[in-house]
Amino acid sequence: MTAATPGSTAARTPAEAGTRQVIRPYGDTTGDGMVQLSFTLPVPAGERAEAAALQLAAKMGLDPASVVHAKAMGPHFTFFIVYGRVSHLIDYAAIPAPPEREYPLLSAQEVNLAIRSALGRRLVVVGACIGTDAHTVGIDAILNVKGYAGEKGLEYYREIHVVNMGAQVTVEELVARAKAENADAVLVSQVVTQRNAHLHNTKQMAAAFHAEYPTAVAAGMGRPLLVVGGPRFDTVTAEELGVDRIFGKGTTPSEVASYLVHALLPREAAP
Repeated sequence: MTAATPGSTAARTPAEAGTRQVIRPYGDTTGDGMVQLSFTLPVPAGERAEAAALQLAAKMGLDPASVVHAKAMGPHFTFFIVYGRVSHLIDYAAIPAPPEREYPLLSAQEVNLAIRSALGRRLVVVGACIGTDAHTVGIDAILNVKGYAGEKGLEYYREIHVVNMGAQVTVEELVARAKAENADAVLVSQVVTQRNAHLHNTKQMAAAFHAEYPTAVAAGMGRPLLVVGGPRFDTVTAEELGVDRIFGKGTTPSEVASYLVHALLPREAAP
């Protein structure tokens, strides 16, 4: 067997090789194109409101469509669930695979050993929900010892000192606490996304830290590592926000701990 050469079919992705994998939504039977979506319209509940919902569904490409649920949300709004068929197709083979994690996933024992060997002290992490965001479920899942998805949070790691500031923390308070604790990393959770509040808050936070540490050339060299997490950061990059890392929904404590080892410790210290 000879190795594939650049440009040969064996060296290309299915899409590049001309292979298509056409898919459509599944509802009641395979390939029927049925989808369910929900939305709210600023009109009182009633027959006219349902007619408006069906008209919107038709303009979105659902044909036929039906309103399967309508509920008044106060006197001037109505919430709808619409079920219908779409004719759109997706070539799944043309979608690029997500990049692989650039660092290994470590156990708690490996994380503790790496920190102890490289730093000779505990790694300090300060976490918070900033702005008016009062949803601590994300930051608690990563920091609290009870953890998430069967994994213990960072408080469980002997070599990590966690300072959880809770919710509705101002950027000024976060910067001051991180500096007072001599933090190695700052973890910020943003769940509230209305009007892109999560993006505005994160940019404000990043700008404040960069201003507080103007001579720091990189995270861990005078400035704490800036890590942000939440469900709606998939439209931006870390560079655009001014942070070092973005974690999305479903992130586990071990992923964060392993990243801290990867980003803050010398390569030779990592297992």
